[in-house]
Amino acid sequence: MSTQAVSSTSPTPATGRSEWLEGPGPGLVEGTVGGLLREQAAAHPDSVALVATRHDGSAGRWTYAELLDEASRVASTLLELAGPGGHVALWAPNVAEWTIVQYAAGLAGVVLVALNPALRPGELEYALTLSRSTVLLHADRVRDHDLTGVVADVVPRVAGLAHVVSLSDTDRLHGTPLDGGSPDMPERSAPDAPAMMQFTSGTTGRPKGVLLAHRSLLNNARLTMHTAEARDGAVAVAPLPTFHTAGCVISTLGPAVLGGTVVLIERFEPGAVLDAMRDERATILMSVPTVLGAVLHEARRRDGQAPALDTVLVGAATVPGSMITAVRETFGAFVHNLYGQTELSPVLSLTRRSDTADDLVRSVGRPLPHTGARIVDPATGEVVPLGTVGEVCARGYNQMLCYYDDPGATAATVDDEGWVHTGDLGSMDDRGMITLTGRLKELIIRGGENIAPAEIEVALAEHPAVAASAVVGLPDPTWGEIVAAAVVTHEPQEPAFTDELAAHCLERLTPYKVPVRWFLVDELPMTPSGKVQKFVLRDQLDA
Repeated sequence: MSTQAVSSTSPTPATGRSEWLEGPGPGLVEGTVGGLLREQAAAHPDSVALVATRHDGSAGRWTYAELLDEASRVASTLLELAGPGGHVALWAPNVAEWTIVQYAAGLAGVVLVALNPALRPGELEYALTLSRSTVLLHADRVRDHDLTGVVADVVPRVAGLAHVVSLSDTDRLHGTPLDGGSPDMPERSAPDAPAMMQFTSGTTGRPKGVLLAHRSLLNNARLTMHTAEARDGAVAVAPLPTFHTAGCVISTLGPAVLGGTVVLIERFEPGAVLDAMRDERATILMSVPTVLGAVLHEARRRDGQAPALDTVLVGAATVPGSMITAVRETFGAFVHNLYGQTELSPVLSLTRRSDTADDLVRSVGRPLPHTGARIVDPATGEVVPLGTVGEVCARGYNQMLCYYDDPGATAATVDDEGWVHTGDLGSMDDRGMITLTGRLKELIIRGGENIAPAEIEVALAEHPAVAASAVVGLPDPTWGEIVAAAVVTHEPQEPAFTDELAAHCLERLTPYKVPVRWFLVDELPMTPSGKVQKFVLRDQLDA
């Protein structure tokens, strides 16, 4: 991998303007996901790279040399089935095979399509069709979700899907080592080539495929670790879902760029996370506030000294000041607030160790090196003065290539100057600190999961008794936001009717999208043009 040389000076916002131009830092790496694994296997062959549970339930540990060997065997199968640049979908929970397949896709030069294992049949069919996947790798079951049964039902309806392989079919999954296992195997991709497709929900309610490049993923993981001052060889406990960029980029590639270890948690339980921290002598914990709060509570409940940590990286929502203090007292760790989105690979900004206590509570930090940010007037697109609320925009190496097969959505999100419009509202001070204040988009963020209200409203509209509905997020101390639905029915209904609506939604939506608060109302607040005034509705429901 090559590295670009850069200046060592620090950027500052333009005078009076809420704009932080792409600033310098450690050189950007020109490499690929597969190249990273080859490089670390050569440099640290006997260091432990991965600790995880296999699909069959057995525990496993892989050195970098062993991980490269297994990933190379899977890569040969992916290349055979999908061909160069083909799209390979992976539908699985946090099992070791997820990370192995991720590296295998990089080695083979195919695009990995990351799928949420909780998808319902219609959602899976949509994702496979949109992504034009020709290969599907899948787990057999996730908790009580029969993935094999769903696959058998859905696959016949997906045109172009030629190969389906269960992760339990290890003989089929593992071929002969790519290029005979030669350490000098040729590079089958390029830094600016697509590495992964992630899915994100927009205000239209239909997920969009976000295409991300190798260069974006590698450098975002590397610069996040650098900015957090993570140490070489760090051991990171990773309970976040691998199908998210927080899991497969920051939690997986982050430790790898340090020559360290990722300890993948198959199923989040606070006790399991604490045990892994202690057993593996972890120094980093990847989290969202709900995860961090649960782990902290469990540590306080247990007798004895809590395991020590150096760094806690937490995204999706700003961490309360009381939690930051408690984490410091309990684990001795420094807490970093992250902010970003899938379209940014995913991190835009990060609080530093030198930031004040007030900064840690109120802000999401300054942009990472080589990453620009600005705050613009949503109506005019003009950069606003410092301290003025507007839409947060970002630009840099980390931004998406495009929304796959959706040039209209791409053009609506990336402006003529190359700035990605996040849909989030915030302000910037004269140090480049970004403070979030809300969202232009109506996305609900529940425990780090993005939920599009329109998708739920479409599902509700399919119920014959529903005349109209509106879905909003309401504040919640545990999840950050919860999903609430206000429903107008054709005929008066008993309160228990909401149980029927919940069951109706559960048949059509991933469980976390199903509303947990229901309101049967006579009418919805509307604008003169007939649009629901969701900010009015939210205030009414939260009163």
